[in-house]
Amino acid sequence: MTSSTAAAGGSTTAAPLSLCAREPRVPADRLVAEMVPPPRFDSVRFGTYVPDPAQPSQAEAVEVLRAFAAGIGDDGGAAGGRRRWFARRPAEQAGPRGVYLDGGYGVGKTHLLASLWHAAPAPADRKAFGTFVELTNLVGALGFQQTVRTLSGHRLLCIDEFELDDPGDTVLVSTLLGKLVEAGVALAATSNTLPGKLGEGRFAAVDFLREIQGLSAHFRPVRIDGDDYRHRGLPEAPRPYPAERVTAAAGAIAGASLDAFPDLLDHLATVHPSRYGALTDGLRAVCLTDVRPVGDQSRALRLVVLADRLYDREIPVLASGVPFDRLFGEEMLNGGYRKKYFRAISRLTALAREAEGLIG
Repeated sequence: MTSSTAAAGGSTTAAPLSLCAREPRVPADRLVAEMVPPPRFDSVRFGTYVPDPAQPSQAEAVEVLRAFAAGIGDDGGAAGGRRRWFARRPAEQAGPRGVYLDGGYGVGKTHLLASLWHAAPAPADRKAFGTFVELTNLVGALGFQQTVRTLSGHRLLCIDEFELDDPGDTVLVSTLLGKLVEAGVALAATSNTLPGKLGEGRFAAVDFLREIQGLSAHFRPVRIDGDDYRHRGLPEAPRPYPAERVTAAAGAIAGASLDAFPDLLDHLATVHPSRYGALTDGLRAVCLTDVRPVGDQSRALRLVVLADRLYDREIPVLASGVPFDRLFGEEMLNGGYRKKYFRAISRLTALAREAEGLIG
């Protein structure tokens, strides 16, 4: 990207774009069609995952997923997509029907989940890949019954960043996955929380224990230990730039956006999170001025979703203001959503590093 963009201080050919000026409308069929691994993971495969020799669970996870992929057969395009990928009926299967990758930030869970999607012997339109938020947004766009009908014809559903934020999601996802398992859909998910611990610290999970246990029964947990690869041997996150340098870079980079951070947070409240991917369509870089700590939980969670979409699409972020590791206060980082916030910090820090070559 850096070789095809002008450095800051170069000639400005057009005013920078603005995320705050965008109000994307995303048809439901696009939501379904885009349920594939994000561009960052287009080329990943099991063979491109490099296990840490000091963490044997990483190599073990690769072997488990290779075997799981081999068990997902294709029916050669049977009419209606209803034949089962197992030789026997789902009710006759012993044990969980899915795998659940549990591990910390940056140990390669999404890499492995995308590799599983690529390795599964089924056409792309018979496999679905999306984050937990994108899955719940799909239900909101299509309705529950239509979502069941649409995904029941798939061989594999991969759910990245599986989390339960409220009791409604617990019941919704538990019911949805139960229907899909009955239809013979293989499940795979990643999370920083074991299935039986979902929702812990955020709502009265004990009141929904049956639902949570039902979810857990669908998956075989696979633990992946290790350090965040985004920080292994790399320098500290770059310090924020002066606002005038960020503004100059936005004017010199074709396809860059420029927004004041507080204004962007206000705008995100007016856009449904299912549209945050479309919000970034065509961007080469995101430039933000006046980044400051986010004190409101709702605004913070919307920022987490945007950070995920920017990271998926490999869009660098140039910023002025406070460093990204100061976005969320101690109360947030110690609360029920702490794993989401740490993931956002990790991903925004990685995107800030990628942006270093964009500024002169």
